Amino acid sequence: MDFLNMLVNEAVETIDHDASLKTAAQKMRERKIGSLIVTKKGKEIGIVSETDVTRKAVAETLNPEETRISSIMSSPIISIEITETPERANDLMKEKGIRHLGVTEKGKFIGIISVRDLLRYFKVYYDGIGSLKSKK
Repeated sequence: MDFLNMLVNEAVETIDHDASLKTAAQKMRERKIGSLIVTKKGKEIGIVSETDVTRKAVAETLNPEETRISSIMSSPIISIEITETPERANDLMKEKGIRHLGVTEKGKFIGIISVRDLLRYFKVYYDGIGSLKSKK
């Protein structure tokens, strides 16, 4: 069964590489999301997350109205193929120290999964039908 297929969010929010940091932060706040896919001429070129905003912009006191997203985004987007397992996605996030992972199908970007998506999956799978807890 393709579990990543059930977890992937294909309705990702994007932002142009030339947008301001302020615009990106406002968009994340309004949509209640932790990352945006950065595009240039309609092509996915990176990702900007709350962590990028905090560690790369706020910590360096960059001007949010003048700073372009392209200067703080993470690129390339670290991705995993849709046919991989949630466990592999979790391992990759841990290995790379990231909270958002691009999902590809035959190398084409199709969406994103977050650590929160994986937490929900593991909660249901390991506490529910596939429980590893011993029965008393």
